Amino acid sequence: FGKPTVSMQRSYPRIIYGRAIELINDQQLVAADELLSRVISNTYSGTVLPYANFWKGEIAYRMQRFDDAIRFLNNYLQSNAPAQGEANPAAARYTTGYSWLQQENFSNALVAFEGVTRSVSASSEPMVQDAYLRSADCYYMLKNFTKANAMYDQVISNALPQADYATYQKALIAGVKSGAEKIRLLASINRQYPGSSLTQDVNMEIALTYLSDEQFREAIPYLNNVINSKDNGLKPRAYLKLGLANYNSNNNKEALVSYETLIQKYPQSIEADEAMGIIRDIYVEEGRPNDYVTLMKKNGKSISVSEADSLTYAAALLRYNNNDCSTAISSFGNYLSAYPGGAYAIEANYLRSTCYQKNKDWANALKGFEYVNAQGLNKYYERATLEAARIYYFELKEYANAKKYFEQLRTSAINQDNQMEALRGLVRSFYLLKDYTEANIAAKELLTRKGLNTDDKSVAYLVLGKSQQVNDDCNEAINSFKNAAVINKAAWGAEARYETANCYFSMNSLPAAEKAAMTVIKETGSYDLWVTKSYILLGDIFLRQKDYFNAKATFESVAKNAAIAELKNEAQQKLTKAIEEE
Repeated sequence: FGKPTVSMQRSYPRIIYGRAIELINDQQLVAADELLSRVISNTYSGTVLPYANFWKGEIAYRMQRFDDAIRFLNNYLQSNAPAQGEANPAAARYTTGYSWLQQENFSNALVAFEGVTRSVSASSEPMVQDAYLRSADCYYMLKNFTKANAMYDQVISNALPQADYATYQKALIAGVKSGAEKIRLLASINRQYPGSSLTQDVNMEIALTYLSDEQFREAIPYLNNVINSKDNGLKPRAYLKLGLANYNSNNNKEALVSYETLIQKYPQSIEADEAMGIIRDIYVEEGRPNDYVTLMKKNGKSISVSEADSLTYAAALLRYNNNDCSTAISSFGNYLSAYPGGAYAIEANYLRSTCYQKNKDWANALKGFEYVNAQGLNKYYERATLEAARIYYFELKEYANAKKYFEQLRTSAINQDNQMEALRGLVRSFYLLKDYTEANIAAKELLTRKGLNTDDKSVAYLVLGKSQQVNDDCNEAINSFKNAAVINKAAWGAEARYETANCYFSMNSLPAAEKAAMTVIKETGSYDLWVTKSYILLGDIFLRQKDYFNAKATFESVAKNAAIAELKNEAQQKLTKAIEEE
């Protein structure tokens, strides 16, 4: 159609930037990242360039590319661009702080967090409260315990939601001088904050304190508390330390029970590898080396790694580290064919799957991630489980399978960011599976976590609205849907606006339903599903008003022009009904 005009060229970056923001709100981070790269490289990006850098940084952080996150967010900050919704200097410094934190550069992290705030109160926004707490953590890691302690006291005295964590950190500081004072403070957490998510961390830390003071028997009840809890993340470590406590109490029998249970339940965990050496020492001490060999074979543990195994894997790893994914896939495949149960089978499966993922070969990527997941807790377990869940959710739209992996990650993850991603995925998976009760429970838990974005809040409101809607409480549902629509302009907001219209229709408030349906059509052009459903709803409104002419015209238009076959058929059926009723 000829060369684009200058005006069109200037508009293009703004258009693709807008689409990138919609994709971010829909959690389609890879696709959004590609569009934002095109904005940044476009000479006409102009005023949207700083915001493209901001969102590139946010996406990089979510995808654990921390160097990129720091670089893009600093580009945004150096532009001195005014705030634009979530894209603002405080949010950029906050994410930059977390990126430095992930790289254990606590000095730079502190500068970033203190750029957000140097004070806190009960009325501070959640991001400000969390940034203040992370500053305290930086002072702690930099061994400025006096400053850290004073800041933790501020969190506790203001009764902030993180007061349990602040008490936990104060206990760690107290432990530098007194194990007894550390245990006293830790024990107070379970009394003062009975619903704390840190309960098992507290049990583990009390046990470790007793162990370091060589009070081995006193540690045992706290380790058993961890083992008997619902969450799995700390269990391998608890079994390892329980074995250590019994071993040092001259109770080899109970020590072996703990170590063998660890190997049986979590054979690929780091703790299981450590336990093997201690088990060997016990069996040698008792003069039973053959029993040790038998036990290791029974549990599929290699007693030694062959040189050929190591060399074959090393050759494949070299290709991977050189970013030669094509050859790496073949090399990892050769290794796994030669050594299907080899010492590096988990690593090979995981790394090969990351290559398949780059190639968008979802089926083969899933095979490796699911293999790693099936081996139980191991070095790559959390990341593989998250990637499997994401592929099922975003690429294959198989929400039941996505839910399964998000649930596993939720109960097993130690990494807080992965726990957050698991909760996000669970809320959305439950919702799309129409299990609104479970979605609401997960959403409420999500809302208690740090690092919430407006998308999380909008989904939580949408979930609440659907649970109210199915319980015939449409007045409250409308309030929830409106809250979701106000803060989300993408798919979740589109659905919320449609459900608002749908609620008005079910309450027979037809003028309000018509107005709300028209709002969806005007404001939600990128989402054919909700626009088309809104046209059908308009037809329903006209039909209920006995306005057969407009009802038929609306249904006929959808039946002829809709791109979604299911809605096309629905409109045709309703057109037939309208003709019959007339």
